[in-house]
Amino acid sequence: MFDLVIFDLDGTLVDTAPEQSDAVNDALETLGYAQVPEALVRDWIGHGMRDLMLKALSRAAVWSEEALCRSGAIDAAMLVFAGHYAARCGTRAKLYPGVEATLRALRELSVRTALVTNKERRYASSLLASLGLLRYFDPLVAGDTLREKKPHPLPLQVCLRAHAIPPERVLFVGDSSIDIEAARNAGVAVWAVPYGYNQGRPIAASQPDRVIATVAEVLDAVRADRLVGRHVAPVAHRCGPALL
Repeated sequence: MFDLVIFDLDGTLVDTAPEQSDAVNDALETLGYAQVPEALVRDWIGHGMRDLMLKALSRAAVWSEEALCRSGAIDAAMLVFAGHYAARCGTRAKLYPGVEATLRALRELSVRTALVTNKERRYASSLLASLGLLRYFDPLVAGDTLREKKPHPLPLQVCLRAHAIPPERVLFVGDSSIDIEAARNAGVAVWAVPYGYNQGRPIAASQPDRVIATVAEVLDAVRADRLVGRHVAPVAHRCGPALL
């Protein structure tokens, strides 16, 4: 079935909305603006930290995103945000059910696992290390690793090339329309969880190949495929002598 499973990070493996909201509001407070609700922050996650802070600052300052970019205000805000998020990263992140057990079991079954996220590497590495997950991913492709990020296919293609595995043997697991578009662009299968960050829209509307309740369903599918393979092989072997 799959020889390589590539995972998204935020909203797929880890609920990071609380600490991202904390960092956004820390930055807004430092800049002299009112805070924004965590529910809004959840809807803004997915396009990277700059886009997240841009949306938050636009709402708090009542400026258009275009004006913030033209004026350079977002660049100054990102310098403030970076310090606050570095302090908050990993403080309130929580693994979704079945994540570590699934990653561990996939490795035991010799299924390779990689990670593609639009989060900057320094934050992704820090978050994964705090949760004890860093060792499971090779490679870890972050939002600033390459010249392109999701939904461009390049981050996924880098993972395929790293392991020399063809697209038909690869699965991408995510939580957003961006993830689904990235997988389609790379020509790989895509399954999606319904609990993550998809800007307030149901993930089924983005038409992944499968909607799964938790990432544990990936492990269930791989195990089922291995069992079928072990069942078929002995039957073929027994039929050989009977044909002689």
